[in-house]
Formats: sequence, structure tokens, C-alpha cells
Amino acid sequence: MSVSQITPTLFLSGKDAAMNKALIFNRGITLIINVTPEHTSPSYQGVECLQVPVSDQPHARLCDHFENVAERIHGNQTGSTLVHCAAGMSRSPALVMAYLMRYRGVTLRQAHDWVRDCRPYIRPNAGFWRQLLEYEKELYGRNTVKMTATPLGVLPEATASEGDPQYCLSW
Repeated sequence: MSVSQITPTLFLSGKDAAMNKALIFNRGITLIINVTPEHTSPSYQGVECLQVPVSDQPHARLCDHFENVAERIHGNQTGSTLVHCAAGMSRSPALVMAYLMRYRGVTLRQAHDWVRDCRPYIRPNAGFWRQLLEYEKELYGRNTVKMTATPLGVLPEATASEGDPQYCLSW
């Protein structure tokens, strides 16, 4: 069970962490955001649970939840927030990156670096990347990452600003 701390009050994990009552209370978590359709949220006194029933499929519309989830994370003034999906690799990191762009004012490239620095094995699926790109464009009017065809499939690649070396998001 791996829990990654993204900010002093924001944590990211797979489903197992949400079921660990001691961890929830030791981290001061008062909001659990469960980004799965198949796992039930635990019931702990003083802990609110928000279910975001999205499958980890490229066609799934995670973007429909970007604003609401970001607002809920930002508005949780009573304690910390845990965002989790099944493994903490695709859905929940994508939602955390959307939150960071919306409320921390960072680009998608910066949000990805931030989350990856805290949880090195994240890998949002290509559909979620496309949705994050659209969200970044909506927020900032430009993109700092583009999708590139590779032998491994379509993967994100950061666009280089003038004077910056090319930056590739690879695994």
C-alpha cells in the first residue's frame, strides 16, 4: 500500500489506502475521493466520501469531473484529502493534475512533473491525457504537452518553449 503526499493536505493512492482506517486518521483525512465505479467507499466517522464512477478506459469522460473534484479538494478546509483509484496510476493522478492546474496555477507539464516527483509510477491513459490537454487549453489558452505516436502507442510529449530543450514525458 503506497500513499503519496502531493501537498501538505493532498494525498494520492490506490484503493487499499482508503481501507486503512489508521492511515486515514493519522493523515488527518476528512475527504476521500474514490475514482472507481467498482470499489465501495469506506464509512468512517467524520470522513466524507465522494464517488467518481469512471472506468480506466481512454473513452471514459474523466473531464466531466475535473471542476467538481478540484473544487471539492480546494474547499476541504476541515482536513486532508485522499484521491484514489484502483492502483493510483491513471485516474486519480489525472484528477490531481487537473486540481493543480485549476487551483495551483501550474501548467499541465508542471502538474505532471509535480505528481510524478511524488509518485514516480503514474501513467494516465491516452484518453485522460487528451482530456487534460483540452482542460489546459481551456484554462491557459495554450498547451505545454502534445500527444506523439511512438512504438508504445500514443504518448504525451511536452512542447518546448523557445530556448527550452525538448522535454519528453516518458516512462
